[in-house]
Amino acid sequence: MAKNPKHRDLFPGALEVMILQSLRLHPMHGYALVKHIKQVSDDLLQVEEGSLYPALQRMLKEGWLEAETGVSTKGRPTRIYRLTDAGIRHLEKEVISFEKMFAGITRVLAVAKA
Repeated sequence: MAKNPKHRDLFPGALEVMILQSLRLHPMHGYALVKHIKQVSDDLLQVEEGSLYPALQRMLKEGWLEAETGVSTKGRPTRIYRLTDAGIRHLEKEVISFEKMFAGITRVLAVAKA
């Protein structure tokens, strides 16, 4: 499927942070994560399955997530992802890093507008 030109690529690590933050609310399967991120971002962010599932696999390998077999709300078998304590610690560290990066970008943009 062609990439939607209305959506730009995310910063490196942004997808992982959004997944961890979403799973902090409650465990979810992949499709629910896609819907949640799209809804919470007011349709500004679109996560493609081709990016989501490799990210989930990397995060399982890092120990930031756990997965168990479950059933979706439509009764289909699925993998339910859950945040681990290591995932919470990683999320908190990444949020601080992102906040510093956004503060720097905001300052540069403000000077450029002046």
